[in-house]
Amino acid sequence: MQPISQVEGSFVDVDGRYVIVVGRFNHHVVDSLVEGAVDSLVRHGVDEEHIDIVHAPGAWELPLAVKRVLQVARPEAVVALGAVIRGGTPHFEHVAGECNSALSRLQLEFDTPVANGVLTVNSIEQAIERAGTKAGNKGTEAAMAAMEMVSLLRRFAAAEEDAR
Repeated sequence: MQPISQVEGSFVDVDGRYVIVVGRFNHHVVDSLVEGAVDSLVRHGVDEEHIDIVHAPGAWELPLAVKRVLQVARPEAVVALGAVIRGGTPHFEHVAGECNSALSRLQLEFDTPVANGVLTVNSIEQAIERAGTKAGNKGTEAAMAAMEMVSLLRRFAAAEEDAR
């Protein structure tokens, strides 16, 4: 039996343009996600001049802003950040579910990584935990996922070129 080849991205070949699209709603939490994402990108060699930040009102509006960024800016990757905190109405399920589904569809439609760093939590405490305290910083994690996917897609592109 022949061994299965393994392909994965790294954090070395990650240069290029990245756009962070941010839902301002719950900005007291989201601002920390943005800081974590920018810090992670810069620490891994992405030039600060190649990082753009686009602000949308909230998570509901993120997919449209991401779509327009993908159409116009054509970045290596998009990092979507926001926070949807459960309240006393079903609004949470609608916003969180539609936002997540739309972001997933956009990355497939544009063949470009869209890292989902939109928090969907039950309480403000959970949001704070995921924005840089006990549970890490989900903005950092989303930026790391974006970079790894950029690297992985570049490996596929190189393999495709070699096959020609």
